[in-house]
Amino acid sequence: MLKQHLQFKLSQKLSPQQIQLMKLIQLPTQAFEQRLKQELEENPALESGKEERDSVEDAYEDLYDDELDSENIKADDINIDEYLSDDEIPDYRTKANNYSADDDEKSVPYAAGTSFNQYLLSQLNTVYLSDDEWAIAEFLVGSVDESGYIRRPLTDIMDDLAFTQNIYTDEKTLESVLKIVQSLDPPGVAARSLEECLMIQLKRKEINANIELAIAILEKSFEQFTKKHYKKLLQKHNVTEEELKGAIAEIEKLNPKPGGSYAGNNRIVEHVVPDFSIKIIDGELELTLNGRNAPELHVSKEYSNMLKGFKDSKEKSKSQKDTVMFIKQKLDAAKWFIDAIKQRQQTLFITMSAIMEYQKEYFLTGDERNLRPMILKDIADEIQMDVSTVSRVANSKYVDTPYGTKLIKEYFSESMKNVQGEDVSTKEIKKILETVITNEAKKKPLTDDRLAAILKEKGYPIARRTVAKYREQLGIPVARLRKQI
Repeated sequence: MLKQHLQFKLSQKLSPQQIQLMKLIQLPTQAFEQRLKQELEENPALESGKEERDSVEDAYEDLYDDELDSENIKADDINIDEYLSDDEIPDYRTKANNYSADDDEKSVPYAAGTSFNQYLLSQLNTVYLSDDEWAIAEFLVGSVDESGYIRRPLTDIMDDLAFTQNIYTDEKTLESVLKIVQSLDPPGVAARSLEECLMIQLKRKEINANIELAIAILEKSFEQFTKKHYKKLLQKHNVTEEELKGAIAEIEKLNPKPGGSYAGNNRIVEHVVPDFSIKIIDGELELTLNGRNAPELHVSKEYSNMLKGFKDSKEKSKSQKDTVMFIKQKLDAAKWFIDAIKQRQQTLFITMSAIMEYQKEYFLTGDERNLRPMILKDIADEIQMDVSTVSRVANSKYVDTPYGTKLIKEYFSESMKNVQGEDVSTKEIKKILETVITNEAKKKPLTDDRLAAILKEKGYPIARRTVAKYREQLGIPVARLRKQI
């Protein structure tokens, strides 16, 4: 038997406008410009640049008192005051410190060039090869990655040649063609391992005692070399410490990623555009927001004329009513987008202002030891916004400071207590840890236990595993791998 009952439920849902605002807030300057371009292409009611006030006012004069159709679509539904600013310049561009002098800096040119693989193929033109050998060499060049290595086994390449190129070859022939490809520049290209890459480079150098010993080390003691077991190397090769030092110096000069040395390699280059700029003027901090975030937008003049034409028309056909409804939808979308941009500007500026004030001592001095412990909630409480909003602002935005352009989220850090019971930033501890490791004796690097003891002496009682975690975050290897002969 079915039973019916009533239930009241309170729930929160985000409106389309709120979703649009959240998406806009998390966009950095360049991505925001792309989103703006997309909106301008998709919404014909939205245009960039300054509007012509007179035409807009004429188009909507007296529209508010007339009914548009028998289905209760009224002129009030298309109140232009809701979509357009009364001024030629939107009010969010008149805010102090809201834009900078780089308003017109819209694009950055990039030099064109040949790809790394094309560069290698151009060198093959100087080598005499049969048709099959050329096809194999071309396939091998195509298998070279951006670091300069061939990561696939030769047996897989043989199968691919048979299936895709209809070329049947044996491993011996493939090896001989590979040697030709490995003779190309830069030295070490088309190697199948780091060991082979270094060996190719060494064998192309002028042979001397150091080079001979370096080749012997790579051929017979590569694992001991990578693990820096210098005592084992001295015993195995029966050499002096100075001789070993000279051989290792030759190996350290080699390039482990030969593909990265090619200047014409068209790798993806990320051009960082600062979203904020902080300057020190007369001992005070001044924050500005990149002007490229504040476009001038207005409703299309053509849409204004359409509304005026409908107003003056005596007969209201169904097609005209449908057109007016389409115009209203586009006007709504344009209004929402302009309002979202306005709120985005205000949110970005307010949030960054709070971060700047919170870390004022750092921004005035540039000393990372002056960074205060700061988490997202600290700023969220300061500006009375949600933590997720602060996270969206800090996640992918950059700020230009007198000490370089940095990612905003780098200024956030957890806190730890020192021996005096004061909260200190983990950034400060990492900086001290990095300094201690830089100044250590290279022949006898400090272990994590010793580093923890030194930090404790300096007033930072942290565990060895925490030291190991900070060391890894700084990209510093363990003591054994930092050892130098």
